[in-house]
Parts: sequence; C-alpha cells; structure tokens
Amino acid sequence: MSKLYGSAAEALDGLLFDGMMIASGGFGLCGIPELLLEGIKQAGTKDLTFASNNAGIDDFGIGILLQTKQVKKMLSSYVGENAEFMRQYLAKELEIEFNPQGTLAERMRAGGAGIPGFYTKTGVGTQVAEGKEHKDFDGQTYILERGIFADLAIVKAWKADETGNCIFRKTARNFNPPAAMCGKICVMEVEEIVPVGSLDPDHIHMPGIYVHRLIQGDHENRIEQRTVREG
Repeated sequence: MSKLYGSAAEALDGLLFDGMMIASGGFGLCGIPELLLEGIKQAGTKDLTFASNNAGIDDFGIGILLQTKQVKKMLSSYVGENAEFMRQYLAKELEIEFNPQGTLAERMRAGGAGIPGFYTKTGVGTQVAEGKEHKDFDGQTYILERGIFADLAIVKAWKADETGNCIFRKTARNFNPPAAMCGKICVMEVEEIVPVGSLDPDHIHMPGIYVHRLIQGDHENRIEQRTVREG
C-alpha cells in the first residue's frame, strides 16, 4: 500500500484526537515539520502534549498551536525565543516538563527501541531529579528517566524514497530520527521524494519501516536570529 498522501490534512486524517501526545522533530527552526503542524492547527485538535526540543517562535513551528491554545503540555529542553510560550507558562496556562537536551533525545530513542526507562547521571542533584527514582551504580548516583511512547510522530526529512527511507540534512538529523521512532504512527514531510532505489543505502539515515505516511511540499527556510555586521 502506498505511503504517499497529497497533503498534510490527508496524511493526518484519522490519526488526531484530543489529549494525544505528539513527538515533533526539529531543532530551533531547523527541520521542523511545518506543514504537518499547520495541518494540526487547521484540524483544531486540542489538549495536546508535545515532546519537542523547543516550541519554535510565536508565529512558526509549534508556536502557531500555542497561539490557538491547542497545546496543554510541553516536554522540552529549550523554551526561549517564544514570548507566547513564556506568557502561558507564567500564567499557568501551559504545563512544562523540562528535560536536559540529551535526556530528551534519549527518551525518544528509548521509546522507539521499546525501552521503558533508563538511568542517567544528568540532572542528579537538581530539580530535574525531583520525584524520580535514584539508584547507585559503581558508587555513582543515577536517576530513572522514562522512555517516550507518543501517539503520533511528525518529522521532516530532506529527501526520501517512496517507502520512507530518508536522509536528513545537517542539524535536522538530531531530533527527527528519535522523534520518528517513538511514535505509534509516524507521518513525515519531505522536500523531495525520489523513486525506490535512487538513494545510496549507505547514505540513508533512517529506514522507511518507521515511516507510515509521507507528504511532499514547499518549505520555508527561516532564520531564528539573524545577526549582521554593521558596514
């Protein structure tokens, strides 16, 4: 059966429900699934929990879902650059579960590998460790972190074949693969879809077995903070 769909709305059809958890790829504004996020906005699905490194900016990325109050909780490691995010958090309109960046990526990867939890030293002795199980290994204290098992994963790749074998471009490779792996269903948007066999197997970053639905579309390349030198 073909994995190709004509639009974000078609690819998300039948997958969305209120109160679901969504793992979203990307880093800053790099490699974010902007078409699928717009599709979720248009669908009006609410009370969402997002596992994502950050929430984009006010008018791009997950930020567009914060504007429409569709997000209930964020599992994130960086929450800067988004004034509405800050406003909702300080007003107690939005729940936040802070995660060290590597821990968040590993929680996603663990979920994708079927691992319910793992121990890490990161966060020991800080607020991150509060309420979590502690255990000593070889004289060192570790805390238990849970793997993330999302209802849906939405990710963006640079290039993919028709079965979902894909290549991520540069920084977009950090959170997109683990996010894709931890979702019960993964929907991926790509800049270019090529015929099966066109990609060098040694260059494929993630096999298509993790990908259930694919869309292709035009993407906007934004710069999060533009810095220029005075002439």
